[in-house]
Amino acid sequence: MLELAILGFLCDGSLHGYDLRKRIAALTGHVRPIADGTLYPAIKRLEAAGLLTRRLEAGSVAAPRHMLSLTEAGRARVTALLSEPADAFITDENHWFVLLAFLRHLDDPAAQARPLRRRLAFLTTPASFFYDGDRPLRAADFDDPFRKGLMTIATATSRTELAWLRETLADLEPDG
Repeated sequence: MLELAILGFLCDGSLHGYDLRKRIAALTGHVRPIADGTLYPAIKRLEAAGLLTRRLEAGSVAAPRHMLSLTEAGRARVTALLSEPADAFITDENHWFVLLAFLRHLDDPAAQARPLRRRLAFLTTPASFFYDGDRPLRAADFDDPFRKGLMTIATATSRTELAWLRETLADLEPDG
């Protein structure tokens, strides 16, 4: 997820590490805060792999800063990560949001539709946080107001996402 976030934001344009960190934190920080001890080693690994470059640029009022830019290999890696996302990017909401943040970087509507179809299939498979034997429980099944609330919110969120997925897929695949 961090690799896609770094490369995805750099796909939008060059950034220095501090701005990159702020953008990643805005996208994922409420759930998974990004520490310097995580971000900067990841940047170094991506640089060593030839996926990004670093150049020194004069700061406006402070010391020079390192600007990070995506290489052609980095752009190809973004395309690969978006085209064939790992299952976690489909099933985990936080990974999913990172994928959605950069899916526009795929130029082909059919390629954009593939992960959306996978997410749609995942969301339409009957599931619940709680079961009575093999039967998924719904909000109405609970006397506990907190579990009822959890299920009510989750159901509303899923319905909204399903509607968006179907609408977006209809736009991406008008003949499909």
